[in-house]
Amino acid sequence: MSAYVNLAYDYPVLGAFWTILWIFLWVLWVMLLFRVIGDIFRDDQLGGWGKAAWLLFTVFLPFLGVFVYVLARGREMGDREIRHAQAQRRAFDEYVREAAAGPGSTSAADELAKLSDLRAKGDISDLEFQRAKEKILH
Repeated sequence: MSAYVNLAYDYPVLGAFWTILWIFLWVLWVMLLFRVIGDIFRDDQLGGWGKAAWLLFTVFLPFLGVFVYVLARGREMGDREIRHAQAQRRAFDEYVREAAAGPGSTSAADELAKLSDLRAKGDISDLEFQRAKEKILH
């Protein structure tokens, strides 16, 4: 057992700092790469051949491809991200409205239209119409 064993205290603090820094930068790089690839597919203004060219450029020359993509299309990339987030928010709000309304619920305007039809047919009196209308509106 004369072999040298590396212990934790044999690894200098500056070496640990540099290791953590490189790991952080690598994770940041991977996140940026996937964000660029996602933006390539999300862009509606870019045609099929343009998407294929950018994708090949970022896959085969990733550092240069991502750098050029961010320089050339970085501003629109942020705008597309904002529009996508707003569209998701609108879709979520619409879903919540539909779910809260329930499957058989109708709007106040629909109920007022039905009441008006009933009054026009003579099925309910004006007094009954006014009472039902107050219930719907309050």
